[in-house]
Amino acid sequence: MQDYIFNSRKQAARRRRQLLSRLFLLIIVVGGVAYLADHFLNFSGNNNSGDKQNGDLLPLPPVNDTLPAQSRNQPPGEPAKLEAKASEEKPAAEIPAPEAATASASTEKPQQQTEELPQALLTQSEPSSAPITPTAENNFRKVEHTVGKGETLASIFKKQGLSPTLLHRIVTSSKEAKGLARIHPGQKLHFVFDENDTLQQLVLERSRISSLEIRRNDDSFGSREITRPVEKHYATATGIIESSLFVDGHKAGLTDAQIMELAQIFGWDIDFALELREGDQFHVIYEEQYLDGEKLRNGPILAAEFINRGNLYKAVRYTDKEGDTSYYDTEGNAKRRAFIRTPVKFSRISSRFTRKRWHPVLKRWRSHKGVDYAAPRGTPVKATGNGKVVFRGKKGGYGNVIFLRHGGKYTTVYGHLSRFAKGLKNGKAVKQGQIIGYVGSTGLATGPHLHYEFRVHGKHQNPLTIKLPKTIRLPKRELARFRKSTAP
Repeated sequence: MQDYIFNSRKQAARRRRQLLSRLFLLIIVVGGVAYLADHFLNFSGNNNSGDKQNGDLLPLPPVNDTLPAQSRNQPPGEPAKLEAKASEEKPAAEIPAPEAATASASTEKPQQQTEELPQALLTQSEPSSAPITPTAENNFRKVEHTVGKGETLASIFKKQGLSPTLLHRIVTSSKEAKGLARIHPGQKLHFVFDENDTLQQLVLERSRISSLEIRRNDDSFGSREITRPVEKHYATATGIIESSLFVDGHKAGLTDAQIMELAQIFGWDIDFALELREGDQFHVIYEEQYLDGEKLRNGPILAAEFINRGNLYKAVRYTDKEGDTSYYDTEGNAKRRAFIRTPVKFSRISSRFTRKRWHPVLKRWRSHKGVDYAAPRGTPVKATGNGKVVFRGKKGGYGNVIFLRHGGKYTTVYGHLSRFAKGLKNGKAVKQGQIIGYVGSTGLATGPHLHYEFRVHGKHQNPLTIKLPKTIRLPKRELARFRKSTAP
């Protein structure tokens, strides 16, 4: 029995030794095969490197100007980076080329891909002088819509299958984008959609030279105003009065608008209704504006002379450092006076400046320190001079009233207004002739009229008889610049 047990144990030990020997041999064989395979592959790869350069396996494009600058200047020992850095320099609206899917699927012959975006969808840059017309390349679709009478932006968006939510997002995306709400018949809208019918760009072509561009930028929208530059040329017109300023102005080649402008320039010097005489002469230099070699319109009058009854009057157009443009004589005196006499087109003067007047509402005698101009309700009221709004609101018997301060000496008052001009606020600067409100009958008034006051150093003066400042002269700091820019 003991011999049997001993022999069994001996046989088991022998089988274990045989198993371990076979396992060890297998490990050696596998390791050797792996080593040989690795050595063979490395050897084969080194031998094939020349083939790659010859184009048999993985052709590399030649190093030339078509490669990115990084590839041409790659340090030695580092692999050349042939692919464009799309992730780092991603355009606002990325448009994949149709070949992109095929190129990404091929692993045997990778090639550099150059994605060309439609020019209208490139990231924002300096405004181009080219016509503002979106292009549709690749799978992009362009739609042009001419605004019709009675159409709104909402109805146009609906026709294009665009939601009111998208319209709201666009219009509220920026101050410039709000301009989309002010469309007019005849203007053009250019829509550009991608292959998924997602709006990528919208251009409102207001005119041949002015456009508003809205462009998608990921989940938001960017906008910019674009003005095409125009070519400016100078033209002249000379005439002699034989019939009237309009008839003889037309003979000289001036338009109605230019004739009106000429009359306004010299209107402070010449009463064209009463003082114009046969034989009077005028000479005008004006601007013409061209676009793409075609005359677009007439620009402003740049300089003019008018001989009336033997008296020579001159005017030149000048823009000061503050950006204000006006006409001056050769000495720098403004052709426009500091104040116009009346602020409203009126039918009659219903009440004059007086120290004692029977008040129709209060039923007692009191002074009337201004002039009342009767006019229909809603008639525009204009500032009589350049100034600043020091009060706008309701004030006692004035009702709705505006106080304007003109420098440190003069103040004008406009009372009984029905309403104020849009955007007029306290502290805002206004220009002579600018509409500031509308005739009404608020406050102590029996009917629609404008109550107008003129004060000098706070004291009331008669607006109808006060001697108004004749001219506005350029300050000394502007005179040198004026003389230099207007010299022959």
